[in-house]
Amino acid sequence: MNFRQEKTFQILVSLVFSLIVYITGIGAITALIFTNATPTLADEYNKQILVGVDFSGRDLTSDSFTKSILRKSDFTNANLSGVSLFGAHLEGANLEGANLSYSTLDNASFNKANLTNAILEGAFAFHTQFRGAIIDGADFTDAFLREDTQKELCEIAKGINPITGNDTRDTLFCD
Repeated sequence: MNFRQEKTFQILVSLVFSLIVYITGIGAITALIFTNATPTLADEYNKQILVGVDFSGRDLTSDSFTKSILRKSDFTNANLSGVSLFGAHLEGANLEGANLSYSTLDNASFNKANLTNAILEGAFAFHTQFRGAIIDGADFTDAFLREDTQKELCEIAKGINPITGNDTRDTLFCD
């Protein structure tokens, strides 16, 4: 093969390879469209306005909600374990039965949020606000809270978490 034939052959091989990749990609997209399947990729909801959105019952463990506005959103029975809610605004949100264990909640606002039976085990919530929140049956085992926030929560703490069996007051080390 001379140089010209070799170059033509390389171009042809490259075009065939590109065509195969293109057809494979189109096939995958077509399969997703016609089977209603969705790829399992993490969703980033960072810095988004998501007021009143329904996330109830969803597995959100790979997602991130950093600095999002989530007022009055529904996270009932959602799995938010390990999720970042850093600086998020969850005023009036429903997190009843939600799993927030090992999540980053620092600088978030849960004012007037419903955290009934929520699990916050190991959550980092040092500069988090809970004013007017409902925490009946919430489990704060090993949650990292400021002392003044812990005292505020103790004033309203009651109930036993139905999943962990832990008393809310005990998990907050209330007197």
